[in-house]
Amino acid sequence: MTTTKKVIAVCGSTRERSTNLNMIKAVADLAKGRFSVSVFEGLTEIPHFNPDIDDDNAGPQVAELRRQLREADGILICTPEYAMGVPGTLKNAIDWTVSSAEFLEKPTALITASSVGEKGHASLLGTLKVISAKITDETQLLVSHAKTKVNNDGRISDEMTLTEVKNLVRAFEGMLNAD
Repeated sequence: MTTTKKVIAVCGSTRERSTNLNMIKAVADLAKGRFSVSVFEGLTEIPHFNPDIDDDNAGPQVAELRRQLREADGILICTPEYAMGVPGTLKNAIDWTVSSAEFLEKPTALITASSVGEKGHASLLGTLKVISAKITDETQLLVSHAKTKVNNDGRISDEMTLTEVKNLVRAFEGMLNAD
C-alpha cells in the first residue's frame, strides 16, 4: 500500500487573493492522485529573524513552521517577485530554517508567478541551493505575466503555462517518490 506524499505549500504573497495562492490551488488540483498539498497559513505571524534566539526560544510560530516543513515529504513555494527580489516575509521564514535544516535534501518545487519575476526567481533559487533544498531544473518554473495566466478559481488559462505546470507536477512527483 502506498501512502500519499504530503507537500506543504508556502505562498510568498501575503495578499488574501493572490495570484500565487491561485497557482497553489492549480497545482493542488493537478496533483490530485499524485500527492496532497496543504498551505502553510502563518507566514505573516513569523517574527523577524534573530540569530540570538534561533533555538527553542524562537517562538511558537517558528516552531510550527519548522514542524510542518519537517513533517512534509516535499515543499512547494509559489511566490511573486517584489522590487526585483524575494518578498521579505518569505525570505524571513526561510532564514528561520537555515540552522534547523528543514530544507536539507527535502524535495522542493519553486514557482515564481509575477509580472516579470526573473530577478526574484534567481535570488530565491540561489538561496534554496545554498540551504541544500533538493530542487532541479524540472521542479522550478518562472511564470511571467502570471495574472493573465491563472484565474481566481485556481485554473490555469494559458495552455503553455498549463503544460509547464503539469510537467513540474510530474517531475516533483518523481522526486517525492524517489525518496
